[in-house]
Amino acid sequence: MTMKPAEPTDPTAATDPTAAPDLTAAPDPSEPTEPSAPTEPTEPAEPTEPTAAPARPDRGYQLPTPPDAAWSVNSRRASRISRLLLLGILAIQAGLSLRMRGRAFEDEALYIAAGHLELHHLLHGAPVPADFNGFFSGYPLLYPVLAGAVDSVAGLTGVRLVSLAMMLATTGLLFGMTRRMFNDRAALGAAALFSVVQSTIFLGYFATFDAAALFLLAVSAWTVVRTTGKHPATVLLAVAPAVLAMAVKYAAGLFLPTLLVLAVLSGAPVKKRHQALYRGLCFGLGTGTVLGVVAYFSGAVSGLSQTTTARAHGTSSPLSLFELSGQWGGLVFLTAVGGAIAYVRRSRMGEMPWSAGDTPGRVRRLLLGVTLCGSALLAPAYQSYLQTDTSLFKHVGFGLLFAAPMAGLGLSRLVGPHFRQPQLGIMLYVTVLIFGMVQAHHEFTPPDSTRMAEEVQRLTVPGGHYLAEEYEIPAYYLRKSTSWDQWQSTFAIDYVGKDHKHHYGNDGFGTAVKDGYFNVIVLTGNVTPDADTAITDALRGSSAYRLVATLPFHTQYGDNTYRIWTRQ
Repeated sequence: MTMKPAEPTDPTAATDPTAAPDLTAAPDPSEPTEPSAPTEPTEPAEPTEPTAAPARPDRGYQLPTPPDAAWSVNSRRASRISRLLLLGILAIQAGLSLRMRGRAFEDEALYIAAGHLELHHLLHGAPVPADFNGFFSGYPLLYPVLAGAVDSVAGLTGVRLVSLAMMLATTGLLFGMTRRMFNDRAALGAAALFSVVQSTIFLGYFATFDAAALFLLAVSAWTVVRTTGKHPATVLLAVAPAVLAMAVKYAAGLFLPTLLVLAVLSGAPVKKRHQALYRGLCFGLGTGTVLGVVAYFSGAVSGLSQTTTARAHGTSSPLSLFELSGQWGGLVFLTAVGGAIAYVRRSRMGEMPWSAGDTPGRVRRLLLGVTLCGSALLAPAYQSYLQTDTSLFKHVGFGLLFAAPMAGLGLSRLVGPHFRQPQLGIMLYVTVLIFGMVQAHHEFTPPDSTRMAEEVQRLTVPGGHYLAEEYEIPAYYLRKSTSWDQWQSTFAIDYVGKDHKHHYGNDGFGTAVKDGYFNVIVLTGNVTPDADTAITDALRGSSAYRLVATLPFHTQYGDNTYRIWTRQ
């Protein structure tokens, strides 16, 4: 058996760099291996098409594609969470206001009683026994009529609940306005801080026109911001609530310039410059025109002058008034200033620098910060000019409404991007909450007039005449058994004595007491001390009266006593 000799191999085949390697042929172990000769570097092979990965088993879930950013500033989910948190903020605000209790304040009794009289005039044509338009700091046919109508159905508690609803709505509008100006986090911060300052808590259960005026200002401000990006004439929708706010409470007109500037600055980032100016022009002309027409036909100029613009000056120093304002709203104001500074330096916090959307320039940001923060100083500055602290603790809240968006932005920057320092925001909120709660409780201490009203009710007679230092309170509670014109205050008097002569001031009070004109006299001594002294001296020298009751009570000013005399 013969074997075919093996074919000689080509020695150059192993060293030919151009030869393609045989990947399929296995080496023959029987053949001797020769040492490999040095070879020249080979060129890399061209990449081949990747083969399809084998199918993975179905595990019942699929991982979503990760987004570019870990979270979105104003996503739907963030908006839902923000609204839920807002409900919690409103619940806390309502609880803080509802925890306050007490009988009617003098102002509450005055406006509700006046509302009953105005309603009686509108429905039945009965004459109004007093010129409320001459000394009310708001138009008497607006809030007093509403308060009187609600009081007829639900009493004082019902009227106070109306104020609570308006203050809650104000916080909600503030949230919506700030959200459109900045973002959800700033809006939550603004609502949270504003909801727990003392003026918000107090006005939430105080039956006067303050809550209504603040609510209307919030409606106007929200409308100004909401119409950004639309036709410039749409800003006219904010004119009606702005004018109505000033008509309800004349002091609200102090913040109309803020709304005017806000109309321009809020339109500047979206519209061209001339269109932003058109917004301001439309709002200014519309507001001025409507105010002129309303003042001409309503005759409210005298009341505005007497109670607001030409009000008698007091004796409080400007330093003391700004110190009080700082106690009531200083922490929120400083937070707003910090937010404005941070906003001017950087329009966004920086955690999403690639976020789409244009931001206003640094000059506009500066003007917006100055406008909003400066509004918080308007009420203290004007009352420093008048040198009076009357209602300052309420008026501070009007300015904080406009400073709150910047305060919310400051709170957001304090917490930092991605909630890096939440403890700082919590500390700030809790501090403002504690101060607001304590201060509101201190201010909300009306006199306990229950026993006084019961005693005076026992002493009333048909056609009688009654003198009271805070006559609005007994006149309100005893309105079913007495009429308004039967009551006389201790502020001023024009008494025609038995000698047929007119007697004014302290002489008038003393002469009326000597003549036995009043059936019942109620004094406290803390409202008009000079008149109280003159009346008390006359009572000591008169045998026509006897002291029937001394009833102690407590207010924010301290302990006091109702002293009740009746004619024998």
